[in-house]
Amino acid sequence: MDCCIIFALWYFVPLVLLIHLLFFIFGDADFALLWASLVGHKPEDKLKGLVVWVTGASSGIGEELAYQLSKCGSRLILSARREEELKRVKRNCLEYSNLQDDDILVLPLDLLERASHEEKTKAAIQHFGHIDILINNGGRSQRSLFLETSVDVYKALMELNFLGTVSITKHVLPHMIQRATGSIVTVSSVAGLAGVPLGTGYSSSKHALQGFFNSLRTELTSYPKLVISTVCPGPVQSKIVHNAFTEELNKPLATAGDQEHKMSTSRCVRLMLVGIANNVKEMWIAQQPFLLFHYVWQYTPTFAWFVTNILAKKRVQNFKAGLDADSSYFTKPKTS
Repeated sequence: MDCCIIFALWYFVPLVLLIHLLFFIFGDADFALLWASLVGHKPEDKLKGLVVWVTGASSGIGEELAYQLSKCGSRLILSARREEELKRVKRNCLEYSNLQDDDILVLPLDLLERASHEEKTKAAIQHFGHIDILINNGGRSQRSLFLETSVDVYKALMELNFLGTVSITKHVLPHMIQRATGSIVTVSSVAGLAGVPLGTGYSSSKHALQGFFNSLRTELTSYPKLVISTVCPGPVQSKIVHNAFTEELNKPLATAGDQEHKMSTSRCVRLMLVGIANNVKEMWIAQQPFLLFHYVWQYTPTFAWFVTNILAKKRVQNFKAGLDADSSYFTKPKTS
């Protein structure tokens, strides 16, 4: 019997390690999320008929979430500041799915106007009777050096990305606790796990979200059917960079750069929905080498600092030379 066990382990363990290695080399998400995509519940089965509230739904990841959720048969609450853009997204959802007009509620929302969040939450619940899933996706990015950036930009980032998200969650969570079920999903970033040059304020707001929701999860252990999830994407094709804060509040970004090296929005959202359908608590979604950075920071932080310092120096140099920040890892500085 012992020989059989040893013989089985001799072949089984290397096989498992090989599978994980292949997952890592060719994967674009963490191991748990990739396994869920292979053997877990399908979003089309688990999310059909559920009421999902998506903030930041007028563009980027939020817009793609609306499209893929509508194809899954989810009923939607679409929120952002731009009502006309939300109506456009709704029209597309109705065209691409079997949903009816009443299955999608356009609910304009400004995360900075926290006094309105209770009223907006009540309107959402009144329309559908309940909320099954809240996806906190709204927010803005940043592209500027700390020494050149106004403190007002940091205040705006924390007010929008962190406090705006906390405020919406504050009003939705009691409803879910009353029902003893629900899911709150928050789109963080790789910048919420590690330091990012040119994004000190953005990274701070995402670190704050990570800490808040990790702590909130520990307070809700009495509600096993209430799931708190965070999503940590790497670079994704999105318009978030176009609206990024710079050194001053009203100063536009000079260049948004190319999107070629980034993960497609559709793939990122598909993986998010797989994670939501399988109650994955933290999702790492990124192409290589960004996924590798997640693991290096997790398991070998000293080495991570060594690598990060090299890349950060190049990123800052290229930014000062007038190159796009998002592509500065992949391009050479301009020469005079």
